[in-house]
Amino acid sequence: MAHKIIHKKRLEGIVVSDKMQKTVVVLIVRRKSHPLYKKYYQVSKKYKAHDEVGQYKVGDKVIIEETRPLSKGKKWLVVGKK
Repeated sequence: MAHKIIHKKRLEGIVVSDKMQKTVVVLIVRRKSHPLYKKYYQVSKKYKAHDEVGQYKVGDKVIIEETRPLSKGKKWLVVGKK
């Protein structure tokens, strides 16, 4: 029986808040193209990510990975620094 390989989503961003216990807020900025005018613009979104030890501080560039829901708003895990 063949096992299915699961690829989890990974995103790069900057930590903007570390005030919660075991949680950091990561700002992800990406470029998007306008469908009609073909001009690129930036879209940003904040994600709550799990940081078990509390080692990531504001300003750190980090990589987050999708995981199972850890709480109502936390579905990402910090895997390392960029």
